[in-house]
Amino acid sequence: MTIPSFDDIYMELAQNLARKSHCVKMKVGAVLAKDTRIVSLGYNGPPAGTHNCDEEWPERGCERDRKGSCSLALHAEENAILYAAKNKVDLTDAVLYITLSPCLPCARTIFSTGIKKVYFLHSYAEYKGITHDEGVNFLRKFGVEVYKYESKPDVEQLV
Repeated sequence: MTIPSFDDIYMELAQNLARKSHCVKMKVGAVLAKDTRIVSLGYNGPPAGTHNCDEEWPERGCERDRKGSCSLALHAEENAILYAAKNKVDLTDAVLYITLSPCLPCARTIFSTGIKKVYFLHSYAEYKGITHDEGVNFLRKFGVEVYKYESKPDVEQLV
């Protein structure tokens, strides 16, 4: 087995962080790195101090908004970005590793923070049953490098 790259390590960590999620519908993890150092982590779920969906509503999850999305949840990348902002971490030129490609609103936030590169494991469009990844398209249109993560065959995956 070869030595894993930072990309492999950070995506594996994002996959493990997803397991911390209390979401009943989809578990997503995110890692923000800068200069090969982790600067923030996140996973999807309701804001701290509110309800954990899997405990409060284990059968169906939290209520849905008018578009059918979770009414409580923050997305994994939102949590990672908000934690970085709360701690005054500059995300200019950072790299985001996330297990689900960003939705359009999250893509706007990613772009606005100066994150330069995004690696995602699974497609948000495929998960939602829509034709294309609007968030990915937005980021690429405005110069953010976005890649679907492909694990190396000789790097052992934990999840």
